[in-house]
Amino acid sequence: MSEAVVDDIVAVLPPLLQSLEALGLIARHLNPPDFGRVMHAVGTPDQSLQAVQPRLADWPAEFADVQTALQAASDAALKAFEGLRAVQNGNGDLVAVFRALRYAPRAQEALYPLAEKFPPVSSFFVDPACRDDAELSARLAAPAGQDTGIMHDHNEAGSRGGFSLYVPEYYTADRAWPLVMALHGGSGNGRGFLWSWLRDARSFGAILVAPTAIGSTWALMGEDVDTPNLARILDIARARWNIDPKRLLLTGMSDGGTFSYVTGLEGSSPFTHLAPISATFHPLMAEMADAKRLRGLPVHIVHGQLDWMFPVQMARQTRQLLSAAGADVTYREIEDLSHCYPREINRAILSWLNGA
Repeated sequence: MSEAVVDDIVAVLPPLLQSLEALGLIARHLNPPDFGRVMHAVGTPDQSLQAVQPRLADWPAEFADVQTALQAASDAALKAFEGLRAVQNGNGDLVAVFRALRYAPRAQEALYPLAEKFPPVSSFFVDPACRDDAELSARLAAPAGQDTGIMHDHNEAGSRGGFSLYVPEYYTADRAWPLVMALHGGSGNGRGFLWSWLRDARSFGAILVAPTAIGSTWALMGEDVDTPNLARILDIARARWNIDPKRLLLTGMSDGGTFSYVTGLEGSSPFTHLAPISATFHPLMAEMADAKRLRGLPVHIVHGQLDWMFPVQMARQTRQLLSAAGADVTYREIEDLSHCYPREINRAILSWLNGA
């Protein structure tokens, strides 16, 4: 690689990674009254990225793949900040914030192929607590195995009913692996929600599936078209990889968390563990659930005290109802969490799934 290209990469990567980390912090602490404070706290990594972006122009043709990835990731990160800054300056509302943050997973998707080439990028896609783990770093630096990495099945932007999937690059078929099926929130999609879990699946060794609902959100009313589709997707994964039948986690955020109750409490559900995040739960759901299925079922509830969509009292009531029905409930209430995804709990959920 030419010295000039190396210099450009060294200039671009730090502000790009800092911008992506900042977007993650904004998404995690997205509480409407605190938006201005959070934006102030993350600083201005986007300005630094904007300043170095011209260095991605006029590269030799042989480095086009790296240039394209860095350009697409930078463009998406800056687009996210453009929308966020507009709201920060009084032009827009919470819907505009959510719209802007949709660019963050697009930036990560564009950047991820460079993880195999550049250690700083690989480190970004690792849980911060594991970045000094020499054994993990060595596994990730080795050539990727066949049928590993990120895959998409009919899950392009705007499509419904498909799925995105991640298999750790160090996967081997000589042991059974846990599977996490993560359901996006209302109006979301699996391709974007995959990135809520990818660091953890990559760091701790889990197969990750992120489906997209058939409708605009999960089938919480009317005909349940999503449960058969989830079963279909799970069958595809089980036929191709060695998946542990005793460690099948169904989790989800908001509507996805609620649907993990709806489908996960059915007597025929194949999932062994449920972890609804920031979800709602109607008492009738406990009464209608399969009583045998509920008995001893491991359920890990996570909810924020600042949740403005589904007040935390709902989660506390759900804990009581499910415990009374015989479920094995783990309850985690997060003091500074609003109605957004707390990526920091993924590690604890995986430990719980693994029986640790």
